[in-house]
Amino acid sequence: MKIVGPGDAKEGFLGSIGVRFMIDGSEAGERFSLVEHAMSPRALAAPLHLHTREDEYSFVLEGRMGALLGDDVVEAGPGDLVFKPRNQWHTFWNAGDEPCRILEIISPAGFEHFFAELVALGGVLQATQEEVAELNQRYGLEMRPETVPELIERFGLRMGEPLGGGWTPAAL
Repeated sequence: MKIVGPGDAKEGFLGSIGVRFMIDGSEAGERFSLVEHAMSPRALAAPLHLHTREDEYSFVLEGRMGALLGDDVVEAGPGDLVFKPRNQWHTFWNAGDEPCRILEIISPAGFEHFFAELVALGGVLQATQEEVAELNQRYGLEMRPETVPELIERFGLRMGEPLGGGWTPAAL
């Protein structure tokens, strides 16, 4: 049994959004891992990308999450789940002017280590292109960094700023 409170997990910054490591794959028999992503207002999470090894499930805790899933643009709010299957081009962002937090279930586990390594490199804005390319190759990630300017323009986004402190539920 494990309880992860708002201040209990290691946090890092990926270069535009945060990551909080909640359940590592080794704790779940490598079946899944669980991270939280905190996104500042209008923050683009990543360029258009595709996972070849894992599916991702984004459960919105607060705020509005936008996503491009193939050719479909969707927006999700608190309590909504967005399924991002492997081998589908996608990206996501904070679609609102308030912070957004999502729980990201990754199945099977393993990709949480990509996030940890990227944090250790200082995030995507500090890492070299070669370091990011090597990470992408090792983790079966295809990425299209050239899509960032178009995504920023099309959806009114920006590169985000760190949000920390874990997720605290709103008072009822």
